[in-house]
Amino acid sequence: MLKGNYVLKELPGDMTEGKSVVYPKIKFSSHLDYERVMSNMRMFNGTLGEGVIRSVFSALSEALMCWLPLGHTMKIDGLGTFSLSLGFDTSSPSEEVEMMRQEDNEDFDDPKLNYRHVCIKGINFKPDPDLLREMNRQTSFNRVGVEVEVPKSSPYSREERLAKAKEIISSYGYMTLSDYAVATRQSKSSASKDLSEIVADVNSGITVRGMGSHKIWIKKAL
Repeated sequence: MLKGNYVLKELPGDMTEGKSVVYPKIKFSSHLDYERVMSNMRMFNGTLGEGVIRSVFSALSEALMCWLPLGHTMKIDGLGTFSLSLGFDTSSPSEEVEMMRQEDNEDFDDPKLNYRHVCIKGINFKPDPDLLREMNRQTSFNRVGVEVEVPKSSPYSREERLAKAKEIISSYGYMTLSDYAVATRQSKSSASKDLSEIVADVNSGITVRGMGSHKIWIKKAL
């Protein structure tokens, strides 16, 4: 029987309407790099050489790169199903937006212009139900620690968070929710609530454009 460890964590209150919601999270012990994975797989099946295992992984990577972008999903029995996740590339403005910004074009405020580039954001993986059942059959978990881990609030004051937001907007012309969450060390849900309060403050100098996941925050026009 395999033995794992877990801790109990509490979701931020702004995600649960102020209610206390606790969930278990596995306690990570180490990171298995590629070489260690190769070594372990040879222990599980001694008939396979390292070269064969590396070739299988390489072929799987090539197959994922070839088929997923074309809209296919890939199912491997006993393992799971792979599919592609898309999103808007907000890492840098398009050339058109950059030109409009330099010309002080009033259409620059149109948030649609910042989301014309679609890119691959990740690969989704849905495990095979048989794999989950077998792992549950072979594994038990022990709780580590007595206290429930409560999420920490941002270490920055409201003034410091506002200053960071203005710095991002000044540098790039706009700011995304992810930008703000990372800069202020908050969860996206906490950062979203924080930004709503900032926008509501008429003296903050920041306003929002767009809707849903397409929202961006920019400098408020005088």
